[in-house]
Amino acid sequence: MENAIEIRNLNKHFGEIHAVNDLSFTVKKGAFFAFLGVNGAGKSTTIQMISGRLTKDSGSIWVDGMDISQNSDAVHRTLGIVFQNSVLDASLSVYDNLRSRAALYGITGAAFAKRYAELSSLLDFDNYAKRPLSKLSGGQKRRIDIARALIHDPKILILDEPTTGLDPQTRHLIWQVLTELRQKQELTVFLTTHYMEEAADADYVVILDSGKIAAEGTPLWLKNKYTGDYITFYSAAEKDLSVLSLPISRQANALCVSVPDTAAATRLILSHPSLFTDYEITKGKMDDVFLAVTGKHPEGGGSE
Repeated sequence: MENAIEIRNLNKHFGEIHAVNDLSFTVKKGAFFAFLGVNGAGKSTTIQMISGRLTKDSGSIWVDGMDISQNSDAVHRTLGIVFQNSVLDASLSVYDNLRSRAALYGITGAAFAKRYAELSSLLDFDNYAKRPLSKLSGGQKRRIDIARALIHDPKILILDEPTTGLDPQTRHLIWQVLTELRQKQELTVFLTTHYMEEAADADYVVILDSGKIAAEGTPLWLKNKYTGDYITFYSAAEKDLSVLSLPISRQANALCVSVPDTAAATRLILSHPSLFTDYEITKGKMDDVFLAVTGKHPEGGGSE
């Protein structure tokens, strides 16, 4: 599979701060790629360089097979970007914001009307199309930010913490839309997020710490490497579980013990079958991976 984005030995300094430090990674076409790290890890700086808003100090950035330093206009048409802070005009209506954005890509008249209808149906914003952005809620504004990023039908959508602070309904809609676009159009999605459950479904994850890659791999591989499994007992008594010689924690109406891996859980089942009448074995969470790798908690919290 070809790469949608290829970063090689990328560097960016701000004075004495080495914000991005010899960074290298690839994003496959059509993939859901998660780029994780606490604030200040270098995520947004990397996105700013990929988008051409920030000049790199050294290294290379290739987008859809094009060197961004030599093909900036073509790269911009390939990318759709949702930044942390909206770049829409607060005084203009939803409709006028999208119309002016589309015109930058030569999308006018009937072509704009068709694209507007597609996006308003997809993101469900037609009922407030005439309102100025300043009168919308945070969730409504975020829908329009995404529509703006999709207006020119990009191949790659970059989302910089798109759901931070949003209500659950809007978060659900956004992920429903992204899933649909990936399935129907093979859209490549590049995500930064504080919500670890959003990264749990990614095809590939890179965890950044102080401008460097601290860990990378599929969510399952990362969980297997950096976390153990959890056994949750729903009917066993704490005194009975003491025979396992493992730390026991209470969770609501259940008791939980951690084991190194699934094989260890299997050995416990075979040696103490009477305890395992009502139980569940689950993998560690991406929160646990993030903490194990960086020694820090993701600011947004959440688990999968």
